[in-house]
Amino acid sequence: MDRFEAGNYDIIVVGAGHAGCEAALASARMGMKTLMITLSLDSIAALPCNPSIGGTGKGQLVREIDALGGEMGLNIDKTFIQSRMLNTAKGPAVHSLRAQTDKNLYHRVMKETIENQENLDLVMDEVEEILHEGKVVTGVATRLGCIYRSKMTILATGVYLQSTIFIGHDTFKEGPNGMAYAKKLTDSLKDLGLSMRRFKTGTPARVHRDSIDFSVMEPQEGDEKISPFSFMNEDLEKDQITCYLTRTTPDTKKLIQDNITRSAMYSGNIEGTGPRYCPSIEDKIVKFADKETHQLFIEPEGLDTKEMYVQGVSTSFPVDMQERMYRTIKGLENVKIMRPAYAIEYDCIDPTQLKQNLEIKGVENLFSAGQFNGTSGYEEAGAQGLIAGINAVLKIKGEEAFIMDRSEGYIGVLIDDLVTKGTNEPYRMMTSRAEYRLYLRQDNADMRLTEKGYQLGLVTEERYNRFLKKKSELEAEIERLKKERITPKEVNHILEERNIATLNNGLSLYEFLKRPEIDYSMLELTGKQSPKDISDEVKNQAVIMIKYEGYIAKQMKQIEQFRKLEKKKLREDMDYSKIDGLRLEARQKLDNIKPTSIGQASRISGVSPSDISVLLIYLEQKRRGNKN
Repeated sequence: MDRFEAGNYDIIVVGAGHAGCEAALASARMGMKTLMITLSLDSIAALPCNPSIGGTGKGQLVREIDALGGEMGLNIDKTFIQSRMLNTAKGPAVHSLRAQTDKNLYHRVMKETIENQENLDLVMDEVEEILHEGKVVTGVATRLGCIYRSKMTILATGVYLQSTIFIGHDTFKEGPNGMAYAKKLTDSLKDLGLSMRRFKTGTPARVHRDSIDFSVMEPQEGDEKISPFSFMNEDLEKDQITCYLTRTTPDTKKLIQDNITRSAMYSGNIEGTGPRYCPSIEDKIVKFADKETHQLFIEPEGLDTKEMYVQGVSTSFPVDMQERMYRTIKGLENVKIMRPAYAIEYDCIDPTQLKQNLEIKGVENLFSAGQFNGTSGYEEAGAQGLIAGINAVLKIKGEEAFIMDRSEGYIGVLIDDLVTKGTNEPYRMMTSRAEYRLYLRQDNADMRLTEKGYQLGLVTEERYNRFLKKKSELEAEIERLKKERITPKEVNHILEERNIATLNNGLSLYEFLKRPEIDYSMLELTGKQSPKDISDEVKNQAVIMIKYEGYIAKQMKQIEQFRKLEKKKLREDMDYSKIDGLRLEARQKLDNIKPTSIGQASRISGVSPSDISVLLIYLEQKRRGNKN
């Protein structure tokens, strides 16, 4: 096919999933002429697996995307059909918001946002080749013969590179839900010197609502008071749908055990590595053989469809086996499958090939984000897309890269884990991955990141003024609580009625709120309530800051120590082979990752504390030598 020059852009984004959407919107909103190329306009912000946004660890990512001026939080707030705050029985460090969404509406609203975005063009085509001069990327060439030139290119290809669907022993060269797949781009990336690998993920069947017996299942309702994802929203009211909890049975277990070789996962057909934290039902049966049953959730795909998502039972069994298996589950005895479950294998990269700004090492002007970088999940993808978009713009402007470290956000933890430690399986964000999670809470993401988003030019004046108002109200409320006092006479009769220890002396409201049993409702009973115009969000944050003051202070000291090591910079061109005292493994790992700081070097697998001591001594000797 003859090729022709189809246009010049500042930034081209390849792919329109959650990473591609955030990257393209960030680029356009920061003033760059941007092109988004997608295999299908119907796959923009698609949710091919679970119909939800957020969850443990993931909800924090969405809040941070929102605080920086991204779109995911706003979009889910417009399209959710049930909202729940998870882990509320535990401390605030692990509270995580999760919302079921109408997946078709989520796609349509995001597509509309992209179509209406100034500086952003959208085309449906397949990128087959990354154009480059030497190791400098100059644009892309497509299946339809179009050549698009660009200053920067961002790869956000998701699971579509050489993707293969597995259902039993049958395989299909296609993307999720029968979508087209990218046939040739992998070869072009290999020509550029990228090291590729195969990962695998999967999704459960979708079943007809009318074939389910909900009477034997446990209803799962949404929260009575809805917590928005976006800091731009305060009160959201909506009639929410019901999800349902049920379980597999011993019959499910036996059926799977007796037919395990019919699964693509256990027949040897699949080469790719699957996600440890979202295993197939076959994996659950094999790896947790002592468990007789496993819980699962039945979740609606949307308001305009009777498709129901069977969360927790992804599989690569053939369709006849799927039907038999699902019918052993409590409440699904007469179930009708509308879309079969499948596994999907796809090409991605080892993320240690990335710099911390998500630009690919050794290749100029090529960034990447999302599942192409070895992650799983919409939220992880969106977070990376936003950072890749921001940094592609900053590189064009000749400005310093935007690097969020581990002490600043879950996004920083996610990217640092990828580029420093790498991953041998699809990476999933969890609260346990964040060392400073009591500080990196979802409720204070705006306090941590909105100023940064404003400086980058992504946060609107409206959002910034809203942030300043909340910050001012929070500071004023904390100050009021420290000044106002309460006496035993004012409160002891209320405490006695509730079998709570009484006061012997007066104390400030701040100290009073430190007591585990005390919250704002108690202050209101005593007439010590806050000004009426202060939001519940401000009150909740004030309570967390007060009750966990000692723990937060301890964590801030840890962060201070962490940042000292992050400030000890290492040159990208440092020759580790010439540093005496480093072990061979450390030299190899340091040369491969090329850490930017002592802190990052200390997190590389294979670099020991003694190696870090050698590096510190080397830096000090160099510093003294430069002084002389």
